[in-house]
Amino acid sequence: MADSNLYQQAKAILFGVSVADALGVPVEFKSREYLRLYPVTEMKGYGTYNQPEGTWSDDSSMTFCLAESLTNGFNLDDIAQKSVQWMTQAYWTPHNEVFDIGIITRQSLARYIQGIPAQECGGKDVMDNGNGALMRILPLLFEVKDMPLKERFSTICAVSSLTHRHIRSHFACLYYLEFAAELLKQNDKFIAYQNVNERIASFIQEVEISEIEPFKRLVFGDISHLPEDEIQSSGYVIHTLEASIWCLLTTDNYRDAVLKAVNLGLDTDTTAAVTGGLAGLFYGFDAIPTEWVNLLAKKDNIEKLSIRFAEYYMQKV
Repeated sequence: MADSNLYQQAKAILFGVSVADALGVPVEFKSREYLRLYPVTEMKGYGTYNQPEGTWSDDSSMTFCLAESLTNGFNLDDIAQKSVQWMTQAYWTPHNEVFDIGIITRQSLARYIQGIPAQECGGKDVMDNGNGALMRILPLLFEVKDMPLKERFSTICAVSSLTHRHIRSHFACLYYLEFAAELLKQNDKFIAYQNVNERIASFIQEVEISEIEPFKRLVFGDISHLPEDEIQSSGYVIHTLEASIWCLLTTDNYRDAVLKAVNLGLDTDTTAAVTGGLAGLFYGFDAIPTEWVNLLAKKDNIEKLSIRFAEYYMQKV
């Protein structure tokens, strides 16, 4: 068995993402106004994609593909190949079919199939800043957390670039993983938030990132003080990043954090999945409601992946 601490962290991440994702799947694209009238409070099925309860989406599938690849060592081509296998052969899907895939992700993986190098496949225009890289990036935390910051950023950029090559997506993924790394060290999520913002603000100056404006509310303000009406939940990467941090900081347990994310509406599964990864990491696997875990599709497969993932990184310690 893998080191128990690493195993618990791996399980908290993988189940944290997928349980929250499954909560959001049935109501994806529903408006906030609709969900105020009919809020999600428990795991449900059917709805938007007519899938049974406990069904997770592309957010979890691509997270599992990344985690699976990392159990054999970091290799960008292998990450790309497993992602293509998901898209074309339903690898790491809940019911052996792909029922949800983003346009940018589909186009990017198609470029890889055509022979474009993995690091050059992603959309690179400003309009290509969907949340498809952010939603899958969390397992990379264990690969990069002990690297120097510039090396961490370079590795994150490479993995993001498979589907999203714009600096805004890269920097969003960096911020998310820096926050996750702080949550591994801190018992106080607000201290974690402060530490991340200080480090990110310094890094922005050091590397002369031109994309400061989209991150100002998060890095130079206090996102937790904003009212819900100022938090957006579309598929835009900045909206998802802000919403996930806001949901974590304005609740005090896994259940409330992910339900708050779902009930923001629109891109419900991804906002919840990105929030759920952080909440799982911070509160631990045992904080995820057992009844939700038990309903999850391929629960045993996710458990086994958690063990393989932890065992690989235990060998590297």
